[in-house]
Amino acid sequence: MRNRNIICYIICLLSLTACVIEDDIPYPLQEGAILSMTVEGQRAAEEGQSVEATIDTKARTVTLFVNDSVDLSRLKIKSLKVTEGATLMADSAACADILRFPTTGFASLDSISSDANTRVDFTKPVSFTVKTYQEYVWKVSVTQLIKREVDVTGQVADAVIDPVNRNVIIYVSPDQSLSDLQVNSMMLGGEFGRVEPDPTDPAEKDYSKGPRQFYVGYNWEETMSKWNVFVYHKESNASGAEAFAMVTRATLSGKIQSGKIPVVEYKRQADAAWSTLAASAVKVSGTSFTASLTGLKAATAYQYRVSVDGTAGEEQSFTTAEAVPLTNGSFDDWSSVPAGKNTLWQPWAEGGTSFWDTGNKGATTVGNSNSTPTTETSTGSGQAASLESKYIVLKFAAGNIFTGTYVRTDGTNGVLQFGRPFTSFPSKLRIHYKYNCVPINKSDDDFKYLVGRPDSCQVYIALTDWDAPLEIRTRPSERQLFDPSDPKVIAYGELTKGESVSSWTQADIVLDYRYTNRTPKYIVVVASASKYGDYFTGGEGSKLWLDECELIYD
Repeated sequence: MRNRNIICYIICLLSLTACVIEDDIPYPLQEGAILSMTVEGQRAAEEGQSVEATIDTKARTVTLFVNDSVDLSRLKIKSLKVTEGATLMADSAACADILRFPTTGFASLDSISSDANTRVDFTKPVSFTVKTYQEYVWKVSVTQLIKREVDVTGQVADAVIDPVNRNVIIYVSPDQSLSDLQVNSMMLGGEFGRVEPDPTDPAEKDYSKGPRQFYVGYNWEETMSKWNVFVYHKESNASGAEAFAMVTRATLSGKIQSGKIPVVEYKRQADAAWSTLAASAVKVSGTSFTASLTGLKAATAYQYRVSVDGTAGEEQSFTTAEAVPLTNGSFDDWSSVPAGKNTLWQPWAEGGTSFWDTGNKGATTVGNSNSTPTTETSTGSGQAASLESKYIVLKFAAGNIFTGTYVRTDGTNGVLQFGRPFTSFPSKLRIHYKYNCVPINKSDDDFKYLVGRPDSCQVYIALTDWDAPLEIRTRPSERQLFDPSDPKVIAYGELTKGESVSSWTQADIVLDYRYTNRTPKYIVVVASASKYGDYFTGGEGSKLWLDECELIYD
């Protein structure tokens, strides 16, 4: 009997041990991510920005903006792509019908069941869990932008609009009759909302007997709320304007009485005669105006004044920014250091300060540099950059050069910092280049469809006001790359070429300024022989020669 008990004990112990061993088998580590997302009414945060969602893979957040045509508490998701094969779980408390919400990612509403319900309450951030072998929680935030504005003839300042207490205060000039007030527009419920009675109706001109009541409704509401509109007299103080100066141009912005036309005069501070800005360069919207001064000289002091009805305002001044050249844009300066059995080439002079860097530090851990100096130049003298894409032992490496620093190698992946301090305003980047294009023969799984197609080189420039250089990571599970639609990007331009260019060619990459009232903090210039090199995709032997890069100010 005792032996039987011992045998049973041993069998149980072995069973438990087997269970422990089985439970300890590690699951593969596969990041679960939201790759893209769209919702109804989606729009850009500001004019000129991208309407696409901003996805932060490090923080696992998605940020979107919508217009005022939609109900934020029942917002329909139109697409939600996640990591292939992953399970999608939404917050049940936020979903209109959790049982009918998709459990996998979907590229469009047409790709899921017709009885699916993707409406979610986004009045506050909502959590979504993307499950692979592990669970990854993402936070999605949606901000609704409601456009409210008032334009009244004789208005002398922006209307004060209080949506919480539903009050509006409008200021008009002392000579404007309150009993005969022409309302040109009164947008209180947003672009898609409604106001009753119609404030622009000639029968609704009398504001002399105190506040007027209007009923305002948002596009998604059936009910309307009562608003009070007050109109008061106020002296106009539109005698000047603020200036934002760049290098060869400046933007003036100021306030003016609605219906009036400002006349802008300007001159170099050292000159005696004033020049009058063409009327076509002055834009008036309600009680605001902007004026664009062009053809200015760099690092020069100017004066300006604004006249209304023949009365000139006070003289004001600004100084244009300096035209800062691009450091080592000729790529004449290089140095090399031993890296084991290999040679690490660096795009700065020996003992000098780095402005550019390459991915060579990563490449030389297992092979030789693939971004090197060459005497094959556009001018016949000095040196140029030779950027060649290669398969180096374990991984495809695109030839590249960028303004910033190669920080470290993480396994077979790189960690970089993009951006060098810069505070000027070039209009374009002028480059001289050649390109040898070969078919793409190396790719990761997401870009297999590109194999066999011609490779593409890419050169881009961006001016940003980041608080610090941007960290770039190429490891797929934590990939973080430069995003041209980043709201911190002030100006951007790029050149992409998918065919060979056999002789030295000049190209101007024009910077598209999305903002003309923000000063850059960093400049980013990136050149790569393979556009999709960050995804280890491209053609072995694709080669980009780059020389004589300069910033143009015009």
